[in-house]
Amino acid sequence: MDMKLEVVVIPVADVERAKDFYTGLGWRLDADVPTGEDFRVVQVTPPGSPASVIFGTSVTAQAPGTAQGLHLIVDDIQAAHDELKSAGAEPSEVFHDAGGVFHHGGTDARVPGPDPQRGSYGSFLSFSDPDGNGWVLQEITTRLPGRLDPSVTAFSSASDLAGALRRAAAAHGEHEKRTGTEDPDWPDWYARYLVGEQAGTELPT
Repeated sequence: MDMKLEVVVIPVADVERAKDFYTGLGWRLDADVPTGEDFRVVQVTPPGSPASVIFGTSVTAQAPGTAQGLHLIVDDIQAAHDELKSAGAEPSEVFHDAGGVFHHGGTDARVPGPDPQRGSYGSFLSFSDPDGNGWVLQEITTRLPGRLDPSVTAFSSASDLAGALRRAAAAHGEHEKRTGTEDPDWPDWYARYLVGEQAGTELPT
């Protein structure tokens, strides 16, 4: 049976403030449903995300600001930093971890700057909402083998597809440099690249 992550619930003290913050980041407002003074559900969705975020009144027993380590995935960590900063989210500087592909908890072992090899999964930044709920952005450009079904290729937004096409175009340019000839079958090459990148399988060369 498939089990797909649908919603993450975060605790906030001021619902209107949280709503203004997240919609100000460009997150889609899906619902704002009060059923009385003591119950209200607000749902927002980050751009391109299949999962949503819910906050409100009486939707969780957690103390406001205690949700930590919430992860969002981007394909360009520096562009994401600039976008968040322009929206007023006050993100950290981009960092990578001193010890490996993932990061330590809190701010331990943070090394300034993106992963030196700009390896997929290796670059991060963090930001908090007004209540202190903590988010981490992780740059992923190529999935690990087996992470996705190789028979399925899907993009959650036009910008995700555009980014994948740009990477395919750059790689195909290097391919043509190596062969020394123009590739008339470039659509097939692009297709193999897009599918391989998402599935984490071998890319065409």
